[in-house]
Amino acid sequence: MYLLNSFTVKSMTLRNRIVMPPMCMYSAGTDGMPNEFHFTHYTSRAVGGAGLIIMEATGVLPWGRISDHCLGLWNDNQVKALAPIIAACQKQGAKMAIQLNHAGRKCGAQEKAIYAPSAIPFSKDSPMPLEMTEEDIQDTVSAFRSAAARAAEIGFDAIEIHGAHGYLISEFLSPLTNHRTDGYGGSTEKRCRILIDILKAVHEVWPDEKPVLLRVSAEDYEPDGMHKEEMSEIIELVKSYIDVLDVSTGGVVPTPPTAIYPGYQVKIAEWLKQKCGLPVAAVGLITDPHQVEEILGGGRADLVALGRELLRDPYWVLHTARDLEVEYPWPEQYLRGFQARK
Repeated sequence: MYLLNSFTVKSMTLRNRIVMPPMCMYSAGTDGMPNEFHFTHYTSRAVGGAGLIIMEATGVLPWGRISDHCLGLWNDNQVKALAPIIAACQKQGAKMAIQLNHAGRKCGAQEKAIYAPSAIPFSKDSPMPLEMTEEDIQDTVSAFRSAAARAAEIGFDAIEIHGAHGYLISEFLSPLTNHRTDGYGGSTEKRCRILIDILKAVHEVWPDEKPVLLRVSAEDYEPDGMHKEEMSEIIELVKSYIDVLDVSTGGVVPTPPTAIYPGYQVKIAEWLKQKCGLPVAAVGLITDPHQVEEILGGGRADLVALGRELLRDPYWVLHTARDLEVEYPWPEQYLRGFQARK
């Protein structure tokens, strides 16, 4: 089965092609600290067979959180609390990544101010963000660098920069949300500048042998917004800094996707893979192993991320191998439950 094949990028070899994408749990303390729930949540998916687990969007600054109860990686106490979770998951055979994020104008934490490339609220009911100064931008770049250094210290196998879903980097990239007239706005190259600055800063502290992933929203679903053609231009500008492209869509503005169906984002991931030549992870209401096989077997993507399906079934990989009668290294403690059909 294609989905059970290993996959290697740089020094990281995944035991299969199934990825648990970053999904906010909104369960951290207001100090950004993980707790027992996070330990159970992530280790369950590691025992369940996921090849790569990408930890939920983790704020590089307190005002970069999506909510008051999102994880953070802006201080050393958070490092100490995350380390046992990562080690336990790796011991169960999963590779671990962390998604570093700044929420920008979509910050829902109780902070004195929220920041964006331009002073444009997300919706009519959203708070007005402050337009970032160049000093604010440089402070944010430094925060990504510091968080990446902490992630390296913990021993993460990979790191993902969140450039999607209308959070800060995504806001800079999209012409709908970036109306700046300085060096960080205007042309595609200028709107991409903060992303390049962040990736360069991350590489200063992140081990060369470990992969860097980038998540993008390749379609804004608005005529004047981001489309796959411009996203491919952005990828060309940053591809020397990234190893895997994690493709999503939407979230920059409240406009919903034009159509939602199982695998609705795979086609755009496939297009970017062919256009840019990078390994790609596809996502989007994918639940069926036969669909996963079609995506991987057809060369449409290199990895498939199952979000809600892995919330429903932490043991999806094990159940799939058993249901399709494929030999698989089930956890020794569970052998009697997976080998015999009784």
